[in-house]
Amino acid sequence: MKHSGKANTMLHLDLQRWRMRLTLALLFGGFAALSVRAVYLQAWHNDFLNEEGEKRVQRVAPIPAYRGVISDRRGEPVAVSTPVETIWINPKQANPGAAEIQSLANILDRDPDQIARLFADKSKGFVYLERLLEPPKARQIMALNLEGVFSKPEYRRYYPAGEVMGHVLGITNLDDKGQEGVELAFQSWLAGEAGAQRVVRDRLGNVVEVLEQIKPPKPGRDLVLSLNQHIQYLAYRELSEAVEKHKARAGSVVVLDARTGEILALANTPSFNPNSRATYTPERVRNRAVTDVFEPGSTMKPFLVAAALDARVVSPETTIDTGPGWFIVGDKKITDTHAKGVMTVAQSIQVSSNVAAAKIALEMRGEDYWRLLSNAGIGARPNSGLPGEVSGRLRPFDTWRPIEKATMAYGHGLSVSLLQLAHAYTAFANDGVMPALTTLRRESVATGTRVMSVDGARKMLPMLEMVTQNGGTAPMARVAGYRVAGKTGTAHKFKVNGGGYEPDKYVSSFVGLAPASNPRLVVAVMIDEPGGRDYYGGLIAAPIFSRVMAGALRFMAVPPDTSFNSDSAPPGEAPVVAESV
Repeated sequence: MKHSGKANTMLHLDLQRWRMRLTLALLFGGFAALSVRAVYLQAWHNDFLNEEGEKRVQRVAPIPAYRGVISDRRGEPVAVSTPVETIWINPKQANPGAAEIQSLANILDRDPDQIARLFADKSKGFVYLERLLEPPKARQIMALNLEGVFSKPEYRRYYPAGEVMGHVLGITNLDDKGQEGVELAFQSWLAGEAGAQRVVRDRLGNVVEVLEQIKPPKPGRDLVLSLNQHIQYLAYRELSEAVEKHKARAGSVVVLDARTGEILALANTPSFNPNSRATYTPERVRNRAVTDVFEPGSTMKPFLVAAALDARVVSPETTIDTGPGWFIVGDKKITDTHAKGVMTVAQSIQVSSNVAAAKIALEMRGEDYWRLLSNAGIGARPNSGLPGEVSGRLRPFDTWRPIEKATMAYGHGLSVSLLQLAHAYTAFANDGVMPALTTLRRESVATGTRVMSVDGARKMLPMLEMVTQNGGTAPMARVAGYRVAGKTGTAHKFKVNGGGYEPDKYVSSFVGLAPASNPRLVVAVMIDEPGGRDYYGGLIAAPIFSRVMAGALRFMAVPPDTSFNSDSAPPGEAPVVAESV
């Protein structure tokens, strides 16, 4: 038994030695493998290790591109980009205290509880704290040295004219992309291409070194508009004052260069300030002169007469018996505001007779009137380059019933935008040719569309000039020193839900051109739902036209074509011939 015990002890000691040696061998083997691996990596893979290390401190950061400057036709900037900073946070890294949250709230003028909630959401690694912040405020925030708070450079659009040009220029979003107006229409032209650079960041994410520029930013291209900023200010000022004075729902003004088709001014009210998103509402942002349609009323009568002249149905001297001031077509009654009896075609334009217009329309083929309206762009988008253009409404002539043919003679049963209407009137200024519209400054002669014959256009101008003389519907449209031609419109508004016209809601308008001897400008004015006693186009829209046209002619140094006397100046209290359709 003793011999057996001694053998077991020796066996146990040998097993312990074997285990110890095996363990030591494994440890030394592991150290040797690590040493060989370290030597291998340091000697042969040094570049790889450096690269991996750099990845943990180097980043590729975007370089924002500068958006193109928008200028008016005289080179005055109307939209520019200014450098700003955007502050963002990584809630996973950030853990600010109550005092630090309060400091941020004081700088940003925000609720500290709202800021605290942004930091509290640890599920996110990127959250905007404040977009497009002024650089001084951004520097204040970064001076707090808060972990997990970062900044990046961006650009913010600035519009010097504010609400005066809001509808034309539009607005960009927080990412500097066009959303409305010219900013949207020419987004690809104005927007640049962001660049990229390799930077070194510290543990807080701040850029401590710019290593290289991978791709330089490509700035956007500049844009020169056809608009004249001074005429735009004038149009907006006069329109705003008139809408407020007459307690109207809204209004629009369009000023065109009659020869080139360039839009010199386009104003709407209510408007919005593109520098303040607080004013950005659907009601205010709508570019009414481009996107809204209305029944043009008597402003269509010159086109009817022009079509009748070209069809040789009438001449300016042709007489029409308007009888007692009313006329029955089918079971409908067409009326004039005042009975005028027998009058010439020229006189019917001067006093805006609905009965005369209806009788002329019924004497001619509907196709002739429809063709002229179609050539004048009614029923088609005006292709000005502005977003949201509408085509209006012009039904095929073969669907017109007699009563519809008669009412379309004085602008009921079709619809237009104010820009369309102004554009159509350029045909009277150019011997029957309507130049293509543009929002950009035009360097060459515009192509045009023939709307009416040379003879028809030249015969219409004297008739349109009679409208602004004593006895016409718009003596208030006159401009001292200039001969003015144009036409008033006073139309009942169509009910939104259909079923006829509103009895006491009107659209008052006037479209005219000057100097009548050699037309240079076309100005169109539309006032939606003027309140109070007065609503005739000759009383509401014509005075706005007079002031805008007078200022625009001076800005453009257009020489007068008549004497500066009382006959060319707007009358003080001269009676205005009433009209209504």
